[in-house]
Amino acid sequence: MSERIGLEASHAAAEAARMADVDVIAAYPITPQTHIPERLAEMVANGELDAAYIPVESEHSAMSTCVGAAAVGARTFTATAGPGLEYMHNVLYVASAMRLPVVMTVANRALSAPLSIWGDHSDAMSVRDTGWIQVFCQNSQEAFDMTLWAFRVGEDAGVLLPVMVHLDGFHLTHVTEPVILPEQEEVDKFLPKFHYPFALDPDKPMTLGAFAPPDVYSEAKVAQEVALRKSKAVVIKGFEELGDIFGRYYHPVEPYKTEGAKTLLLTMGSFSETAKTVIDAKKDRGESVGLINLRLWRPFPFKELRQAVKSAEILIVFDRCISFGGPGGPVSSEIRSTLYDEKQRPKVVSFIGGLGGRDMSAKDFEYVIDRGREIAENGSEELYETVGIRGKVTDIRG
Repeated sequence: MSERIGLEASHAAAEAARMADVDVIAAYPITPQTHIPERLAEMVANGELDAAYIPVESEHSAMSTCVGAAAVGARTFTATAGPGLEYMHNVLYVASAMRLPVVMTVANRALSAPLSIWGDHSDAMSVRDTGWIQVFCQNSQEAFDMTLWAFRVGEDAGVLLPVMVHLDGFHLTHVTEPVILPEQEEVDKFLPKFHYPFALDPDKPMTLGAFAPPDVYSEAKVAQEVALRKSKAVVIKGFEELGDIFGRYYHPVEPYKTEGAKTLLLTMGSFSETAKTVIDAKKDRGESVGLINLRLWRPFPFKELRQAVKSAEILIVFDRCISFGGPGGPVSSEIRSTLYDEKQRPKVVSFIGGLGGRDMSAKDFEYVIDRGREIAENGSEELYETVGIRGKVTDIRG
């Protein structure tokens, strides 16, 4: 029988890795990810999990170790955050290009400088083009579910790609919430034993990730892109299977009270739950508003997004990352590109906030929606607007 207990999202992810019966964990602790490898190390030391725990000396070494472990057919897990994700950046491309289904929890953290240990999405956006499947979680339950789902999808014989599960640093990683843990039999039914069809074998030598001259490199990259796009069918199938077994259904794009709404707010991660309270309040006042929670980041859900927003007049996109020198946040840019060819697309308005762990209250999201409508109606000289900035900001060196 399922058990409902209080878990922070970090421990929920660790529990999912344990119930997935991972073979190899290679991780380097970094705030706010530390509780994940710490808990897994305890599990291995206490005999709760039969796995090789490898305490590496850096995040670059962590991902390099994961690549080696996955290449010989081990179910492999790691976790990192912010600067650690950047330190392993080069090896992220190796894992995806070599089709190695490593699962990694990313406790999203702001990037320096100035130094910050708190969360935003700057680290996630910096790795959006590394070839990994990527999803965002709203709460601790989703941290557990999406970690199991990541193994199920990444290890599928028709996919064989690494998967990142994004959790907002501190807002999720260190907050205790109710989590329903299933029976091990249910997990085993959802997640079969891992068999990697291309595992390295000394008796059958082969080369992975070898030197590629210009006359073959392009074909290899296009083949990788084809594989990532094709994985979307298994992504959706994995969501459906998870729902059928555990009773919790997820989708690449998740509308909330959007029926008939003329104004939609699009968010990602834990802030979606705060935004929902604002949508509820505005609905109670008779306002025509709704919310879009974007769960699947890569492969990008073009079809689902277009369907979700087709009846809206205004789409307000909230980013937690600045694309320096660009037309708005990275998510906003992708949304504009996705909707560019639509004949009846909503007007897209871009906001950026919550940087470096700054909270976004219900009042802040009230402002975003109200101001977004104003911009859509009257226009603005700015490409995007930042939320909660104190005073006029100028170049401190200019």
